[in-house]
Amino acid sequence: MGLSGRKLQLMVSFVATTGFLLFGYDQGVMSGIISAEPFMKYFPETDNNPTWQGFVTAIYEIGCLLGSIFILCFGDAIGRRRSMIIGAAVMILGVIIQVAVFKGHGATAQFIIGRVVTGVGNGINTSTIPTYQAECSKSTNRGLLICIEGGVIAFGTLIAYWLDFGASYGPDDLTWRFPIAFQVVFGLVVLIAPFWLPESPRWLLTKDRANEATKVIAALRGLSTDDEETATEINIINDSIRASGHKGGNTPFSALLLSQIMQQIGGCNAVIYFFPLLFENSINQTHQMSLLLGGVNMIVYAIFATTSWFIIERAGRRKLFLIGTVGQCLSMVLVFACLLPGTGSAAKGAAVGLFTYIAFFGATWLPLPWLYPAEINPIKTRAKANAVSTCFNWLFNFAVVMITPVMIDNIGWGTYLVFAVINACFFPIIYFFYPETKKRSLEEIDIIFAKGFCENISYVKASQNLPYLDDAAIDAKAREYGFTSDDDAAGQHEAHDEEKDGAAVMA
Repeated sequence: MGLSGRKLQLMVSFVATTGFLLFGYDQGVMSGIISAEPFMKYFPETDNNPTWQGFVTAIYEIGCLLGSIFILCFGDAIGRRRSMIIGAAVMILGVIIQVAVFKGHGATAQFIIGRVVTGVGNGINTSTIPTYQAECSKSTNRGLLICIEGGVIAFGTLIAYWLDFGASYGPDDLTWRFPIAFQVVFGLVVLIAPFWLPESPRWLLTKDRANEATKVIAALRGLSTDDEETATEINIINDSIRASGHKGGNTPFSALLLSQIMQQIGGCNAVIYFFPLLFENSINQTHQMSLLLGGVNMIVYAIFATTSWFIIERAGRRKLFLIGTVGQCLSMVLVFACLLPGTGSAAKGAAVGLFTYIAFFGATWLPLPWLYPAEINPIKTRAKANAVSTCFNWLFNFAVVMITPVMIDNIGWGTYLVFAVINACFFPIIYFFYPETKKRSLEEIDIIFAKGFCENISYVKASQNLPYLDDAAIDAKAREYGFTSDDDAAGQHEAHDEEKDGAAVMA
């Protein structure tokens, strides 16, 4: 695009956040459609049938799972940029399949196929975009950028809720066709813009394309290719690649670190996908009032999703995870406690619980599971580990979205008790096993794990004991922990000096 420095970084962030805006929109778009009369008449299998409503909504998650598996298998070979282009193209194809259905011609089957295809594209994007963003960002703003990326999921959901609400006053076809078709607007940005964006410099280095990687790093930092800072960053990344056992970019599946399961089983999508349904069935509101309250709840969701942008690099990942866990647990306790009496006045308290749940989720558990896997894994496993974590995200997302209408129909307030207990179980896992990564470069995070392993201490303690390192200190620690030998380092510096001398002669 002819951009460099801050402008290029902003363009990378714009495309990444648009991809997650599309993700959020797609998450919320079925909420106001699935229980609408025009939709249920057009797709009679869903007419007041909680199992079918759950299935038509949740089958999208199976598509997302397949897309994540695709990246798991082929992401390292394709690269980050081309993966995003493929993902957006597949999503747009799925939207076309959905909106082109005709009543009485296997409409429900075609709609389900379209949901799956759209999901495949979204799975590809959500497995790729956080990794791409992390690998193109500086350590000082990486957390902020990926939190913005994760936070705009809430804005996408907000747009979907209010578009659903507005479309509900139009003709029957408009009620559901237009909100689904609107996804194409975001999809075109993610499809077209990456043609002119750079590839991830870290991915290029794993493919032994050093010259291209040098140009990309120089462009992202606004430096020249022969600048000392550019050469230092290349050397540090190469040390990290060597330490992770680089062999032409191949990664063994046994080396993967999993994450994101807890985000889903905590009940977020039980609230996001079925908020109007929860209000209709649990709190006995009309469909229109439930849609309106759902839209208000998404405003709360979007507002609180922005709070992480301002505190992520101050509070850190661990504190936000722990605060969100406690808040979500207590919110679910409030919901089921207020539904116990079975009275209308008490049920209003349950509505408050749903609002506070989405506020805590938006501020913490919404963006963090997209940021953490992209940071915590070494270069060798980063793309596949992020894909695996996203696979589990969608697998458990499917399970929660599938069973929530059935749980509400059969055990009522017990649904929220189950989610309260699950959230309570998260706290000790995070406290004992999640090291802090705020303000750390990706290579510095590798040092944390090397320190924990070599000194036989927990990685949480290693992250607390390791001071913040500059590039020279990272290089020294890399040699200390055996990432690279002194001879290797000397060879790299000698090669760089020769390059500079050659450039001077040519000049």
